[in-house]
Amino acid sequence: MMSEVNNIQFYTHHTESPEYNRDQVIQWITQAVLNENCEIHNIVVVFCDDEYLKDINKQYLQHDYYTDIITFHYHENADPIDGEIYISLDTVADNARTLNIPLFDELHRVIIHGILHLLGYDDKNAIDQELMREKEDYYLSLLKNQHEL
Repeated sequence: MMSEVNNIQFYTHHTESPEYNRDQVIQWITQAVLNENCEIHNIVVVFCDDEYLKDINKQYLQHDYYTDIITFHYHENADPIDGEIYISLDTVADNARTLNIPLFDELHRVIIHGILHLLGYDDKNAIDQELMREKEDYYLSLLKNQHEL
């Protein structure tokens, strides 16, 4: 069953909204979740700055460092998906510059990375990291084929 658009929300906190095609990204996320045989209950994506995400990292995960993404699950099972994804646009921009890739490419990679975490994928060891990267690449290719950016 296709999840309704209003089940995926995007917010900004302490930053300006990034440039992205909201409807296209919603369609892409929905298709990725369906491809993984799951449904969406609710997904909230919050674009924020480094300091806000570092504060979340310290408060909820007891990690005192910057990161590009933090994902919170609200159900033990991945299906239906219910969670929040926090993305630091500062770190995403830094990573894009370091990798010499367009900002929206890195932003899309981080978004799908968070979705994969909500789907139950992990990246704690080398084998899981490789699978996560393969899934990211696969879903990024679907996005590119959906509409040339």
